[in-house]
Amino acid sequence: MPVNHGNGVRFPRFRSNRERLNALLSLFNREDRVLILIWADPDALASAWAMKRLLSQRVSQVVIAHVNEIRRLNNQLMIQLLKIPVLKKNQVALEDFSKKILLDSQPTHSPDFEKIAFDVVIDHHPLTNGWQASFADIRPEYGATSTILTEYLRTAGIKPSVHLATALVYGIKTDTDNFEKHCALQDVIGFHYLFKRLNRHLLHKIESADIRRSELKYIRKALDNMKFRKQRLFTHIGKVPNADISVVIADLLNHVQEASWVFVSGEHRQRLIIVIRCDGYRKNAGRLAEKAFGALGYAGGHREKARAEIPLENLKLNGQPSLNTLFLIRLLRKHFKDLRSETSKNAAV
Repeated sequence: MPVNHGNGVRFPRFRSNRERLNALLSLFNREDRVLILIWADPDALASAWAMKRLLSQRVSQVVIAHVNEIRRLNNQLMIQLLKIPVLKKNQVALEDFSKKILLDSQPTHSPDFEKIAFDVVIDHHPLTNGWQASFADIRPEYGATSTILTEYLRTAGIKPSVHLATALVYGIKTDTDNFEKHCALQDVIGFHYLFKRLNRHLLHKIESADIRRSELKYIRKALDNMKFRKQRLFTHIGKVPNADISVVIADLLNHVQEASWVFVSGEHRQRLIIVIRCDGYRKNAGRLAEKAFGALGYAGGHREKARAEIPLENLKLNGQPSLNTLFLIRLLRKHFKDLRSETSKNAAV
């Protein structure tokens, strides 16, 4: 029976994984050429590769393409060591494909997706408004899209290869922060199923490579520019060669015991990138990101982690202070009442 998910589109409610799998596969025929689009991170890469495996014997072609630059060292090693077949979006032509799939995201999450008519959308982030698809599987209670795709493979009776199992395990581990953050029992079950099939040596090599020597200076900038306000840690690291540096630093600073919130901002390609971390206990980073930055750009995420990307032109910086940690605090102070009195004391804010 169809159920309204709150965005004006009525997606069917499935009673079992078998029913869900059959509905998905019914959309494809032997002549289809399928494009899987992703914002490449470990969960998206693993999920896309699993979807390619699921469809490879049912359609004429499946291509995975990413819309973002893959600059983070872990992600580059993941693709290289596991041999994940992925192209850049500018290497493919949308009109060459009869079906299009979006994984680990939704059309409203990025301008690169908004104008594309997707046939399938599968994601574990909270449902957003303003898009349609012939088939949608949105499960925000899950910790990773890789878990959802693992269920599809198991239901179809497809055993993942060693490399695919390793990719899916890494996707689950990264999006659940090794099960320390938001996850469901299904994530644990999926991990247990895949664990017997992975290559631990390759997984360790991927996980242990976080940052290049040339990027160490941004950690110093983060520490030099860091400010605390009421158990909230703020820092701005200036212009960065890739946005993932902010993610690495936010994850590092999230280990600071006194910080219940972490906000790290950086400038990349005329955008202000803001990465948010919190403990998720009576806090919701994704909701805060949407409230604070949704009207200025693209924002969202989970309870424990979120991200916003704001075009600099939307910040109206003419005559305003330059981008720095105090400016970041100023952007957030209306959402934290106890910041108002503190920031008002500083004329730079």
